[in-house]
Formats: sequence, C-alpha cells, structure tokens
Amino acid sequence: MSENLYVELSDRSKQIFKSVVETYLKTGSPSGSETIQKKDGVNLSSSSIRLILANLQKEGLLFAPHTSAGRLPTDKGMRFFVDGLLEFGRLTQDEKNNIKQQCLSKGTSFQEVLDESSKVISGLSNHTGIVIAPKYQYSIKHIEFIRLNSSQVMSIIASANGQIENRIIDDRGRYSDNILRETSNYLNTKYLNKNIGEIKRSIQLEINNSKGRLEILSQNLVQKGILENAPNSENPYIFLHGQSNLLEDEIVSKDLDQIRKLFDEIENKTNFLDILKNTHSAKGVQIFIGSQNFLFKHSGLSMVMAPYRDKDQKIIGAIGVVGPTRLNYAKIVPLVDYTSKIIGKVLCK
Repeated sequence: MSENLYVELSDRSKQIFKSVVETYLKTGSPSGSETIQKKDGVNLSSSSIRLILANLQKEGLLFAPHTSAGRLPTDKGMRFFVDGLLEFGRLTQDEKNNIKQQCLSKGTSFQEVLDESSKVISGLSNHTGIVIAPKYQYSIKHIEFIRLNSSQVMSIIASANGQIENRIIDDRGRYSDNILRETSNYLNTKYLNKNIGEIKRSIQLEINNSKGRLEILSQNLVQKGILENAPNSENPYIFLHGQSNLLEDEIVSKDLDQIRKLFDEIENKTNFLDILKNTHSAKGVQIFIGSQNFLFKHSGLSMVMAPYRDKDQKIIGAIGVVGPTRLNYAKIVPLVDYTSKIIGKVLCK
C-alpha cells in the first residue's frame, strides 16, 4: 500500500470505504451501491458509488466475492481501516472493575492470574482469549542439589510463580553432601529473586573467567544442574479459552482445516515465542490481520495482542484475542490494552 494512499483518497472514497467495512464488521455481508446509497449521509448516485467501489478495488482495499454481489474489504483494506479510519471506544468503569475483580478472584499465583485473565478477555470479547508467558522470565526463589542415591543427584529450581523444574544428574557419587549443600547455599545467596536468564549469564561468565567460589565448588555440577536445567525458553506457558467461539463465525468455520492447524500450533506452542519477540518492540497493542499475521496465514483470522510488564517495565508476556477479521476492533483494542495493564499490576504485587 502506498504510504500516501490515505491522503490520496478523497473524502467521498473514504466515506464509501468506511461504509463497506462497517457493514462487513456488523453483518459479515458485502455492500453494493444500492445498500450504500441508503445510508445516512451518502448523497451520491449509484453510478458514482460504483465507480468509487471499482477504484477502491483497484487499490486492493476491496474485492468482489461474487459477480454483482457487492464488495468486501481485503486484509489490506482492513489494515487501512484500522490504521486510519477506526475510532477506538473506551471501557466503562463497570467493565474495568469487572476485569480487576475477575483477574484477582482466583488468588495470587501467576498461573491462576493468567488463566483467569484468558477467561476474562474471552468472555468480554466473545472470541478466543490467549495469554503467553515465557517460563524463564520469572524470578527464582530456591535452588537446591540433593542426593538421591549413591550415583545420582537431583537439582531443583523453584520459581516465584510456583513452578518447579528438576533434573537428575548421574555423578557416580562424585559430590559429597557437603559440596551439594555449599553449592546450594552459594547459589541461593547470590541469585535469590533473579530470573533464570540472568542467573545463566552470570554463572557462565563466572565459569568462563574461572573466578569466584564456583572455581572451588563444582563447575560441572552447576553446569549440569543449572545451565542445562533452566526452564525451556522455547516452551512458554499458553493459557487459552473460548476456542469454540472461532467456529461460530460463518466465514472462519468454512475452513476447518485451517482452524485445526491453528489449534495444533497453539497446543504445540509453535512460533508463539515470535509473539513475545514482536511485543518486545511494540509500544502497545498490535493488530495482526488475516494473511498479514505472522503466526497463522489465514485470511479469515485476526489477532490483537498487547504486552504486559513487570515492575521495572520489562515485558514478561503477552495477552490478546484471536478471532475473525471482522472483530469489533473498536471494543477489543482498549479491552486488550487495559487487561494487559491489570495483569502487570497484579503480577508485580
């Protein structure tokens, strides 16, 4: 799309285009010249409207699903509408209070907050709610090495979010109980409340430089128990609710294979770290429309995502809505934006 397209379009063209998109968002139906002519504020002949529709189609903003069946917006057209013509609404105070209460209703553990947030945003949007949280972002509360038997040691990493990761190390009895205890105490003293990414970088630097107490203690123990046992950054938590809402859209439900593929990708967590990578460079809500969506190339689907942050304003995850391209963006964008801020506040307590 030309960067100057918005400027180049006449006010009449913008008016007709907006009418087509708004009808599509409301009903899912295409708009013809006669339908548009009946709308308030449109003082144009049918022939003038048809000419404008034809020009908008040449620009790639509209397409005709069938001969003489009117026009629908393309993915490019929806992007143009969202970026330049859409007026976003505001949440009422009751809606804000509802989001706060529901996000807090299940307790304070991070899993409960994020799971409930996914339910809340699904319920309020009537679409699929999704929350993504990388395991490695959360601070560590306890690290410990314990002897299992004469030849095996277990490393335990307990996160502030309640998640516990463990790994069994075959050491053939190499490490004494004293070494295991000293190593555990050293790591807990130095790395309490730091996230696993920070811990890994610091330990690796210390090992590489052969400095500090890790030179005296067992570097191999820490290497196998911590560096290789860190929560997998490629395996984020995914909280998903309202999947059945996708099937209620007439256009989306016609392509069940694509929907099945989407759910498989969600279940397998395929490419979901890309969302987090994209949100790291985003200032706020991001809207991915149809085939422009890097996650699932489905012309009938859109995704509205926003990052949520910790007390240091560091992005630690993302929340959003997945639905048809004819989402109620005016409502859903402020909904996603506000809920992401509430999650950040709750998780920072």
